[in-house]
Amino acid sequence: MTDLSELDRGAAPGAADPVKVLLHRHRELCERAVDPLEIAAGLEAHGITDRTAARFRHRDVFSLAEELYARVPRDADTASDAPAAPDLPAREKDRRRSVAVLLLPLLPGTLCAAALIALARTHGQTRLYAAAAGLVAVALALRATLRRGPLALTDALASRSAAGTWTCLLLAYAVLGDGLLRTAVTGGPDGLPDGTTGADWPLALAPLLALTLAVAPATWTAGLFLTHARRKLAASRGLEDFAASVRPVLLGAVALFLGALAALVALCAPFLDAEPVSPSVLALGALLLVARLLTVHGFTHAPRVILMLTAVAQVLAPATVFAARLPGCAALGAPVEALTAAWGPTAVPVLACGAGASILLVHASRTLAHASAHLRPEQAR
Repeated sequence: MTDLSELDRGAAPGAADPVKVLLHRHRELCERAVDPLEIAAGLEAHGITDRTAARFRHRDVFSLAEELYARVPRDADTASDAPAAPDLPAREKDRRRSVAVLLLPLLPGTLCAAALIALARTHGQTRLYAAAAGLVAVALALRATLRRGPLALTDALASRSAAGTWTCLLLAYAVLGDGLLRTAVTGGPDGLPDGTTGADWPLALAPLLALTLAVAPATWTAGLFLTHARRKLAASRGLEDFAASVRPVLLGAVALFLGALAALVALCAPFLDAEPVSPSVLALGALLLVARLLTVHGFTHAPRVILMLTAVAQVLAPATVFAARLPGCAALGAPVEALTAAWGPTAVPVLACGAGASILLVHASRTLAHASAHLRPEQAR
């Protein structure tokens, strides 16, 4: 990060050209930028604020960035002014890529629906094969979808995030957790009133179908957020102005996604004998979306920690109920049993995922309101 005390000396009244000093320090950033907005975001990432820009005889960081951008010589400035011939193959390639990014998010939900139909029409060992094939197909589709578009991660961010394990555990709990917790509270797996065994606890397939279908609205709302944030960055004339204008965009994008997810849950419920409104699915969907948005913008630590804590909290809920059967450990399961008796097994994921999503949303409203958060990783260096 830039030493602000040195910047102050460079911007002192005695300096003949204080902006030249700043240009020398950030020449690589200025030469690499494709517009002044990238320079403004890069300067903010180095700790330069509107107050610092005033010492360089500019009203804000944006006007300072415009001067820095104008001062850097570029190859395009010396090139011929004749209009270049349109690169039709490149434009066609970009158009196909845009169509792929638009339609590819529909694939995970489509494959998941097909897998559930196959499960409903098969029995015995064939059903096991159908379940395995469907799981692999949906996982590959999710991987392909999340490797491009607004929710894609660079290789560096993917290595820093390492949250895939906790995400898979959260999804597994959405399918198995409520049934397992209900079984544990009622005395299972070997003491159920109806004489069934622990292998017979119900699977909740509606959340899995709704969440895979929600990959499409999640991708599209993330794209809307990125586009509108970029427009706000272009229209803002100060860092505080940008922060104040981008927060409602973030909250609106999350609200729009939750509305789409709620509609998908209501749509899936009649076909899978599930509740038309599932707060646990909404809480998990919000948690995963906000965590992904933060990770995409380079903030990997908080999402990783919150996803881990949320997954561990959910796994501990049935674990404490089972541990309460040990001699002298009855008090361990009392909180979860009381919570389940009052609100049902879904109270555990609602509280855990809802708390995690709220924490990450507050964190995102602060971090994603910075102009520097909207730099691509290679531009932030």
